[in-house]
Amino acid sequence: MQKISNSLSIILILLMSITLNSQTLYDFTVTDIDNNDFSMSQLKGKKVMIVNVASKCGLTPQYEQLEELYRKYKDDNFVIIGFPANNFKEQEPGTNEEIKEFCQLNYGVTFPIMSKISVKGDDIAPIYSWLTTKDLNGFEDSSVKWNFQKYLINENGEIEQVINPWVKPNNKKIVTWIEGKE
Repeated sequence: MQKISNSLSIILILLMSITLNSQTLYDFTVTDIDNNDFSMSQLKGKKVMIVNVASKCGLTPQYEQLEELYRKYKDDNFVIIGFPANNFKEQEPGTNEEIKEFCQLNYGVTFPIMSKISVKGDDIAPIYSWLTTKDLNGFEDSSVKWNFQKYLINENGEIEQVINPWVKPNNKKIVTWIEGKE
């Protein structure tokens, strides 16, 4: 009986440590493109798509579809958060001011864009450590393969899907997820 009790105690401790280590999106505050704090907790109850973006990439035209998705679903508890990053062949060399101007002038971007960060490597931003590390996110390990990789996060701040960069934002799988028809 003592062995069973000890085993149950160990299992309980392990389950508690998993629960305590697992974070949600709402645990993060980042900096927006205008250098203001942006608390992810303000997104509670919304579906969120996080995308690492770049201005000089073959996939940059995805900005247009991202903006279309955002305009269509923003009033239905959906938001897109763009994180400019220069991790892939220096395809986002600009300053925050240059990135903001590029997004507005070329694609009329109205969804929130954050300050430029690193999405991989030794200087990875904390939010991307969470997005890519199962021990932190409780979902799965992933690596950011290229610009415009998409992380789909549910209304509870938990990752539900990782979509590769080459899947366009208006893909049926993404739209179905936004509309809750999966």
